[in-house]
Amino acid sequence: MKSSVLFICLAALCLSACNQTKKENQHVVAPDSSDHITMTADTTHTSQNSLDWPGKYEATIPCADCEGIKTNITLKNDNTFSIVSEYINKNSKVEDSGKVMWHDNGSVVHLTGKETNMKLKVGENKLIGLDQDGKEIDGPNAHLYVYNKVEGEK
Repeated sequence: MKSSVLFICLAALCLSACNQTKKENQHVVAPDSSDHITMTADTTHTSQNSLDWPGKYEATIPCADCEGIKTNITLKNDNTFSIVSEYINKNSKVEDSGKVMWHDNGSVVHLTGKETNMKLKVGENKLIGLDQDGKEIDGPNAHLYVYNKVEGEK
């Protein structure tokens, strides 16, 4: 009986020794604080202050019951806008104006008027339509929601 207890204790000791790693062979390298790269957003160069954004933009956006909606958006330096939307072959035109609010560190404009509530990403000589969640419209018709600049502000 003593020999079987001794054998079990010896076996347990051997198995536990197999699971332990030698600490002297392990090298842990602590990260050097100089190795960290910090990424910060460049708020000094935004669409609002770096691009020539005031001016007239146009696009023909899709329409469920017509050939399209020819839309002209004019952004002004005083942070106001005007918009004219003409339904092709419908003899219908909607005009509105209002305020331009800047969002996302000066890269997105939010146009709010009596009839207008839309967000657009400001790019070089273009405005890109955004969906209700503030994301670029994607899919096969995404290019139809890009308003190209046709003239600068006068």
